[in-house]
Amino acid sequence: MDLDALADDVAARAATHEGRLVVGLVGPPGSGKSTVAKRLVERLGRREVAAVRIPMDGFHLADEALRERGLLDRKGAIETFDAHGYLALLRRVRTELDHDVLAPTFERDLEQPLAGALTVAPAHRVVVTEGNYLLDELDPWPLVRASLHVVVFVELDQDRRRARLVDRHVKYGKERAQAQAWVDDVDEPNAQRVIGRRDAADLVLVR
Repeated sequence: MDLDALADDVAARAATHEGRLVVGLVGPPGSGKSTVAKRLVERLGRREVAAVRIPMDGFHLADEALRERGLLDRKGAIETFDAHGYLALLRRVRTELDHDVLAPTFERDLEQPLAGALTVAPAHRVVVTEGNYLLDELDPWPLVRASLHVVVFVELDQDRRRARLVDRHVKYGKERAQAQAWVDDVDEPNAQRVIGRRDAADLVLVR
């Protein structure tokens, strides 16, 4: 499936869905989930479907909380997210349809979450959310999956994905050798965990 086919599929689902449709994009680090989510929202707009993007990364624990828990050197692992907070937001956007619902985002320049940065308005018919662990089996992620109407796995060639990750870390301040080590030691174990749940997705988008 390509992006235009996905946009057609989501628009068709939204047309027959009662309430707000919540679409999850899942994939390993570096697969391009954020880019796909942004482009999907744009394409839905062209199809006259009001949509908004909410990243799971907005529920990343801030560095201060990671330090308190001894997790700063594992930033990006499943235990470094506020999964229950994310679940609560997904439930809110499904049920609170008559007023704005504010959501956090993740600021790459700061490498920190930013509270109350995004607005899900009553006019939004579709919420597109993306993250690594939407299909994970660890509690409470199965409840996250149950809050999503459809889940799409975003797939990218492994060599390209790893190269993109290294470049991203370099862009945001790491030396290249440090970036490569981080990808090998932190990002890649997370990626394999995500890839292991690929078959649980409803659809697959190949980039």
